[in-house]
Amino acid sequence: MTAEMRRNSTSGVPIKNIERELICPICKELFTHPLILPCQHSVCHKCVRELLIQNHEDSFDAGSECSLPGSPRSRVPSPSMERLDRLVRSGSISSPGWRRGSVTPRVTTIPCPGCQHDIDLGERGISMLFRNFTLESIVERYRQAARAAIAIMCNICKPPQQQEATKSCMDCKASYCNECFKLHHPWGTPKAQHEYVGPTTNFRPKVLMCPEHEMEKVNMYCEVCRRPVCHLCKLGGSHANHKVTSMSSAYKILKEKLAKSIHYLISKEDQVRTQITELELLINQTEENGQLAERQANEHFERLFETLQERKSEMLRSIEQSRNRRMDQLKGQVEEYQGMLENSGLVGYAQEVLKETDQSCFVQTAKQLHVRIQRATDSLRTFHPAADPCFDEFVLETSREETLLKEMCFGGVPDPPLIDLSNSRVYNEASICWRLPEDHLPTDHHVLEYRRLRGPSQSPSQEDGEDSGMWRATDRVYGPSAVVDDLDPDSLYSFRVRSCRNSMFSPYSPEVAFHTPPAPAFGFLFSDKCGFSTERLVLNKRRDTVESVAGMAYLLAAERVQTGSYISLDYIIGDTGISQGRHYWAFKVEPHSYMVKVGVASDTKLLEWFHNPRDTSSPRYDHDSGHDSGSEDTCYEVSQPFTLLTLGMGKLFIPKASSSSSVSTANAPSGDPANRMLPMPQRLGICLDYDACRVYFYDADTMRCLYERQVDCSGTMYPAFGLMGSGKIQLEEFITAKRLTF
Repeated sequence: MTAEMRRNSTSGVPIKNIERELICPICKELFTHPLILPCQHSVCHKCVRELLIQNHEDSFDAGSECSLPGSPRSRVPSPSMERLDRLVRSGSISSPGWRRGSVTPRVTTIPCPGCQHDIDLGERGISMLFRNFTLESIVERYRQAARAAIAIMCNICKPPQQQEATKSCMDCKASYCNECFKLHHPWGTPKAQHEYVGPTTNFRPKVLMCPEHEMEKVNMYCEVCRRPVCHLCKLGGSHANHKVTSMSSAYKILKEKLAKSIHYLISKEDQVRTQITELELLINQTEENGQLAERQANEHFERLFETLQERKSEMLRSIEQSRNRRMDQLKGQVEEYQGMLENSGLVGYAQEVLKETDQSCFVQTAKQLHVRIQRATDSLRTFHPAADPCFDEFVLETSREETLLKEMCFGGVPDPPLIDLSNSRVYNEASICWRLPEDHLPTDHHVLEYRRLRGPSQSPSQEDGEDSGMWRATDRVYGPSAVVDDLDPDSLYSFRVRSCRNSMFSPYSPEVAFHTPPAPAFGFLFSDKCGFSTERLVLNKRRDTVESVAGMAYLLAAERVQTGSYISLDYIIGDTGISQGRHYWAFKVEPHSYMVKVGVASDTKLLEWFHNPRDTSSPRYDHDSGHDSGSEDTCYEVSQPFTLLTLGMGKLFIPKASSSSSVSTANAPSGDPANRMLPMPQRLGICLDYDACRVYFYDADTMRCLYERQVDCSGTMYPAFGLMGSGKIQLEEFITAKRLTF
């Protein structure tokens, strides 16, 4: 047994029991040179390249969809090395040597096989990913444990005298027996200071280097991106405004968290074993109940088949009897008519009777013969078949029975759906989304019902006599969402939904209450013309998301700042102004944003902001109601043509209230700055009452008013946003939907 194996056996780590944690989700084999994706999932280096090649081919043939059966490896085509190198050289797969000026189309986005999220590898492609050396070492130890009888041989000894290795040098990246190690690492030489471990084939670098700055060691940890970074990444790279900690601090914190989690799981081992026993019992019960259900279903269908077979036999027997009777009647009629033919049957017999010369004998025979001839003559004049050839009385009308069979319910009552709070939005229209259980059977349709619990200006204790308890239902919905129109503003509505399958309705979902905004939704997009800074603000194509990027231009501009009281704010506004009425809009500010200001501003104030140099404007210059720089401590009494609220670092800052600012009593902040900081809402809403010259700020999820004040609405008012450092704002889809359809 090698030293590495001995170490594994004494450490108590059940290395053979963790195989499923060491399997690549793409190739379904043990990891080989695993890379850590930005979402923290690991994938083999080769599999990442194959995914890029596959996406590269799909980008040129979007209409073709590849669905190959077979082993998991067959889902990802294995390219030849020549083809792989050709794609890397052409720039289609980003590599460290990719040329920025290349016009060759690049594909740097791949779907993560673990979480199914799209991963953008950026310009550097695979080279920006860290190798998961820890996972690689564990895989190597697992391989050694799996092949315990196979020893690692010395790389210096030559067969047949090759010896088993006892050490591996991490600097030389080779394994040695005792004699060869002493020979190549003599005392008193630099090689004697090399780091050596037990025999291994996994040689990893002693120091982890930054993939973006290849000559720099990683010595910090970015808490936003959750990855190690170097000091250059923090100074001027993509992590410039992210929160970072020292590597030692991150190591200590993460190790403590992991150790506590492992200790908790170990302490709950008895509980886990009990739950495993319960799950195994459920598995057995599921198997038995499933077999019982199959037997009962077979019995029911067999009885149905027997009943149908009996009815089928009776009907076929009746049809056969009726057919034989009609055939006999028609055949007798045919024989009768054949007798009317000349020289045959009745006519021939009558002709022979006419030859009789004895009068008495002729009269005796001709009387009866004449009756028969007369009857035949009458039948010729009024011909009627002796039997009807149609079998209409045996035609079955089974549409009702077929409908009953089709409507037979084999799944019982469907499970109730659940309303998805994260994707449902309520304005003056409500977009309600729901989801069904994972193992649900197909449903025919859904019915959404809603009612108003409380109207405008009503307290929770007051009831609306007209609508209280009255549920209103939408038409049948065949998808997972529905839109309800014409909701009253500033009202509380309750929603519920149920599913229908084979005329059987599920129970109602739990009721969910939503509060409508105090005003109709105001639709707009970010303006890419008025005051928009292309150097520090990035606006997406839909113009519903803006992001502040602290790049090199921001760093160079800092040379002109001489005192700490000067900051840089980049403003962007909505492309539509407000000159009358009440309007409401909502948006989301990313929690990692450094500083973001949101609110309203008049057209004259915006022109003043846009014409001032951004890096020489101080927050003390204007009566900015949002920035916590001391300006809000001077509680001004006059109404200003703008109001901005400050958010940043996961917090929302409530300005200090004055006697005239009319802040609601429940939300009136005290003089202590700590009491004027609230957790940043996931969604923020703003309502501007132009005619009343007031602006309100809401938590858009609960519609709780966080702050309100007077604002001078003498001109056209615009939604205004200011960003400094790293920040991101995204407008609600309902706010932008009407504008994007134009």
